[in-house]
Amino acid sequence: MRIITKELAIKIAEKLNAEIKGRPGAAHDLARVYHKGKRIASFAIRRGSKKDMGHDHVPSDLHIHPHQARLLGQCPMTKEQWLAIMAGKG
Repeated sequence: MRIITKELAIKIAEKLNAEIKGRPGAAHDLARVYHKGKRIASFAIRRGSKKDMGHDHVPSDLHIHPHQARLLGQCPMTKEQWLAIMAGKG
């Protein structure tokens, strides 16, 4: 079982108000997260049509544990809570 699916990765990007850029010829779109005008995180979202495709790189790209990434995508964790975790890590 995948921890983070494509569907969940998209929900995380939307929750973090990520700017998603398609890259011509690339197999992934790039989601960039900004806070106060600075990019603070980025992660790739695979373009494949399979909803259960693994995106298990997302937690490390967001500097959080897999469980926290899942909570972020499923709504118990807010963007502000994620930002607080990021601030705590410097």
